[in-house]
Amino acid sequence: MIRTLVLGASLDKTRYAHLAIRRLQSKDFWVVGIGSRTGMIGGTSIHTEKIPLKNIHTVSIYLNPDNQEEYYTYVIALNPRRVIFNPGTENPRFEGFLSRHKIPFERSCTLVLISTGQF
Repeated sequence: MIRTLVLGASLDKTRYAHLAIRRLQSKDFWVVGIGSRTGMIGGTSIHTEKIPLKNIHTVSIYLNPDNQEEYYTYVIALNPRRVIFNPGTENPRFEGFLSRHKIPFERSCTLVLISTGQF
């Protein structure tokens, strides 16, 4: 099972991060979110703190680059198999940090990857 962390998770149903969580749920992926407010999206918990996680396959980012820096070491410590920078979240500095730690990343759209079976 692909275990996914959504950074920038939102309880707002109109946000792409919310849609991504719903789509991941519909495909039976294990997903957890970190956002600015705690709550639930379906059966997925949204946390406001960096929670300890294990065996994370994918980190899907929905934070603008200015809000990503506090998560650099957290994401590295998770040692995911990949990090997805969704449109508008591209961050050469963070990408360089990931490269130095040999963590693959891609500039892509989680929603498109799911809908095309490439997730």
